[in-house]
Amino acid sequence: MADHYVYVLRCADDTLYTGYTTDVDRRVAEHDSGEGAKYTRGRTPVELVHVESFASRSAAMSREHEIKQLSRSGKESLVSE
Repeated sequence: MADHYVYVLRCADDTLYTGYTTDVDRRVAEHDSGEGAKYTRGRTPVELVHVESFASRSAAMSREHEIKQLSRSGKESLVSE
């Protein structure tokens, strides 16, 4: 059962933000309301553009790290799949 998620948001300034959560809808709402990560606070509204699900927290956190290491073009390729 997938209880852990890695997500990518497109911010209002067209930057991409990657994060981990156990509840995607709640987390996106937090970002949109300015209660999410410091990075997204001045960049609302945000749009959910990619989600991956995992059975374990460690797998999700590893994937989050992988995505964060991608170049901008690599992230754009990921979200356009």
